[in-house]
Amino acid sequence: MLPPGRPAPGVALIDPVPLYREGLSALIRRTPGLRWLGATGDLHAAVRLRERLRPDVLLIDSVLDPVGHLARLLAERDPALLVIGLVRDAHSHANYVTTALEAGVRGVVPRSAQPEQIVRVIAETIRSRGYVHPDLRPKDRPTLSKREYEVLTLIADGLENQQVANELIVSVETVRTHVKGILRKLSARDRTHAVSLAYRSGLLIGRPAVLE
Repeated sequence: MLPPGRPAPGVALIDPVPLYREGLSALIRRTPGLRWLGATGDLHAAVRLRERLRPDVLLIDSVLDPVGHLARLLAERDPALLVIGLVRDAHSHANYVTTALEAGVRGVVPRSAQPEQIVRVIAETIRSRGYVHPDLRPKDRPTLSKREYEVLTLIADGLENQQVANELIVSVETVRTHVKGILRKLSARDRTHAVSLAYRSGLLIGRPAVLE
């Protein structure tokens, strides 16, 4: 229960699809204990929307903020703001979720979740100041360390060990150690196989580089 006289938490949305904006608007308006404030599909209008509407909760489509830049900016400007990531299928992997949470996102939910699940994540995020939908929690999918992920990304870009070492300003022996860890965690035969498995599992997003 909200304290007497205290308004229900206000909810706003940043999403490029008009139908989704209308759907979430209808969902929030019919949910007791929440207030719908408004939405925009323009990423560049997000900061202005936050300043104008002052929402308690702001949901953001992951395709508009794939590495958390917007979430970090908004969290720095308003530490009380609860940013919830609406996660597309292409981003539903451990590295994306970790990056989002480190950037200041407080809750994550699949964008394709059922309406009642989205409401639950909003409510749980408000209640506990942080909530990860069960479908996005790490399961049996391999989880790489931040450095291993950086090394794998550079390998996918076609860099050899020495080039990776130069890029990350570490020794080539350190890179070799990370590569061994990557191969072990992904059960990969070699670097090429590791990149292929990473794309299939969602650890890497996009088109794999062709490695010779």
